[in-house]
Amino acid sequence: MSTSKVALVTGSNKGIGLAVVRALCKQYDGDVYMTARDVRRGTAAVEALKAEGLSPLFHQLDIADPASVRAARDFFKAQYNGVDVLINNAGIAFKNADKTPFGIQAEVTLKTNFFATRDMCNEFLPIIKSGGRVVNVSSVMGSMALNRCSPDLQAHFRSDDITEEELVGLMERFVKDAQEAAHTQRDWPETAYGISKTGLTTLTRIQARKLTRERAGDQILCNACCPGWVRTDMAGPNAPKSPDEGAITPVYLALLPPGASKPHGQFVAEKTVQPW
Repeated sequence: MSTSKVALVTGSNKGIGLAVVRALCKQYDGDVYMTARDVRRGTAAVEALKAEGLSPLFHQLDIADPASVRAARDFFKAQYNGVDVLINNAGIAFKNADKTPFGIQAEVTLKTNFFATRDMCNEFLPIIKSGGRVVNVSSVMGSMALNRCSPDLQAHFRSDDITEEELVGLMERFVKDAQEAAHTQRDWPETAYGISKTGLTTLTRIQARKLTRERAGDQILCNACCPGWVRTDMAGPNAPKSPDEGAITPVYLALLPPGASKPHGQFVAEKTVQPW
């Protein structure tokens, strides 16, 4: 078993995830794992970073495949006795011009961005080591979507007492309403990506409360963040930020110093806590 610290970044063979791995390889005192669904693409990205003089490692991981998630969990448990830094970056978004029916977009988007990320956390949070850092890459689009929900829905999402089960119910309700083409009449906005990130940020707040309650002495910090509008395959070429600039806030949260007590359970952009 290795005594090194270890950081794991999901969905990191390109875009913001790749930039996060690059930055961690330069700044983190431990092993840094790039993960990807496709082994060929993942290993090619690792070789590209090695050509830059960096030393990332690779492990196959598809967060939408429970067997893949469990295999990765077992690997990190066996090799490192857990994980020190977990950055949940994997996510998808339909293009604005995509003609896929909104109900399908809602189901597919939430399956990855919310439900698979939740499943990933449920497997990995128990093996986060004392002093660990958990970063869920969300988006300001989640805040914007929340502000376009009905006051009743906003109150549910912003509640300090909302449970994970209640949140899952809200996410399932959105998908059902979208599939019935009734989401706008039932108080939801016209954005599957935005609602998926509303759910992810809310989930982060729930996870942080749970960590405080169940592992108070372990000083684990769990936060959500917005990397900003970044030039990636998903966000397009017109975004103002490079991937390396988009990595700044996730990496900042991943490297919060030992003994830090905050931010925790917050939504952070430009390294600053944002209102929720």
